[in-house]
Amino acid sequence: MEIVSRVLPQASIGMRRELLSLHYGRRGDGPKAYLQASLHADELPGMLVIHHLRRLLEQAEAAGLLRGEIVLAPAANPIGLAQALLHQQPGRFELRSGENFNRRFTDFHPLLRSGLEDCLGNDADANLRTVRARMRAALDAQAPVTELDALRLELSRMALDSDLVLDLHCDSQALLHLYADAPFWPALEPLARYLGVAAVVLNDEPGGTTFEESCGQSWWRLAGELGPAQPLPLGCVAATVELRGQGDLDHGQARRDAEALYAYLQLRGHIGGCAPAMPPPVPAPWTWRGMASVSAPTPGLVLRHCVVGAEVKRGQPLLELIDPLENRVTPVLSPAEGLLYVSHPLRYAQAGMELCRILGRADASARVSLA
Repeated sequence: MEIVSRVLPQASIGMRRELLSLHYGRRGDGPKAYLQASLHADELPGMLVIHHLRRLLEQAEAAGLLRGEIVLAPAANPIGLAQALLHQQPGRFELRSGENFNRRFTDFHPLLRSGLEDCLGNDADANLRTVRARMRAALDAQAPVTELDALRLELSRMALDSDLVLDLHCDSQALLHLYADAPFWPALEPLARYLGVAAVVLNDEPGGTTFEESCGQSWWRLAGELGPAQPLPLGCVAATVELRGQGDLDHGQARRDAEALYAYLQLRGHIGGCAPAMPPPVPAPWTWRGMASVSAPTPGLVLRHCVVGAEVKRGQPLLELIDPLENRVTPVLSPAEGLLYVSHPLRYAQAGMELCRILGRADASARVSLA
């Protein structure tokens, strides 16, 4: 295993941060997988899962079982990890700029689309290498000034030539779930089964600048536009794995998640040996258009009637908001029939604050904003 350090530019005089990655196996020889944790720095379960995955990979490397390169970024956001405000760790947004750490990654599609047909032929593998080279050139052309932009660039560089990218996150309180683009679902379905996810949410809409979308989305968009005369494989299968809630830090659970990731890497051929038997199928995927965000219509104390994992009906009371000054109780109803899969543990809500999220089978009346 090799440890690689990437020093970020100074945000202030006398202060430098570094981004560390762990490299297992042989670089450039075989498939590559990239896994990172805690891009939102207050989402820590992924960090613990990688802590346990390291032991498994070290054993596999010692036994000569690695078939390519596996890269881990256990703490993908040293900027956010260093943030503290009034005894709290706000790790989702950079305090300096207010930007979400998991936004504004490079959207390669518009950068690659112009003139691409002139560079491609009928050899799928050669086309894949050409697209990756153009992606690399697009990143090399960037000249970041801020520490945050440099962090995004270095994470993108590490993941660029990966066949598989898994971005490990969590939510406030949540079921174990997975976000991915719909074209990747056949490749990711075994991962969902090994992890035993409670929900899969698929997106089929182009656009978006999260890390996962930056890594994977251009491949299926370009492949659909080019057509069979210029075949282009899905060069990177990418997904965001939401490892339950922020408080779900448990060695036993993290060890099981690490073993599931290891089994999936075996199944994909990144690691030798026989992958464990496939667990039962998970529930049918939900769609991005079926997600609904439930926000507070008024301020008040929050009293909940439903817990994460509840099946809810449209119009069912989810919680109530109590204003003791006006002596008013405001029920908050479910906008859709479906699954309550995320909840924010607020005890008091200001008007407009997100309270929970619902997955519905039909288009939801209120789309989720993951800002």
